[in-house]
Amino acid sequence: MRNISNLLTSAILAILVSAIAILSVQNATLVSLRLFGLRSINLPFGTILALSVSVGILVGAIAPIVWRLLSSSDSEFDDDDYFEEDF
Repeated sequence: MRNISNLLTSAILAILVSAIAILSVQNATLVSLRLFGLRSINLPFGTILALSVSVGILVGAIAPIVWRLLSSSDSEFDDDDYFEEDF
């Protein structure tokens, strides 16, 4: 099962990289990115798309680790573990 998930992940990443390459060749216009009122310098569309996909992949890889750490620290203080009779 692990080999299939690795193959599927690699296939999705390969498709994304191919799509970014095709889009950046077809659309070489300069665009700027606006986020929270801030504006970036003018960059090619493909560069912004590649950076956005890279940040999304990194956040998607880090998020489960952070959630696992937060849920393990919260499980120490579950209400189900303590009863009124214990006090």
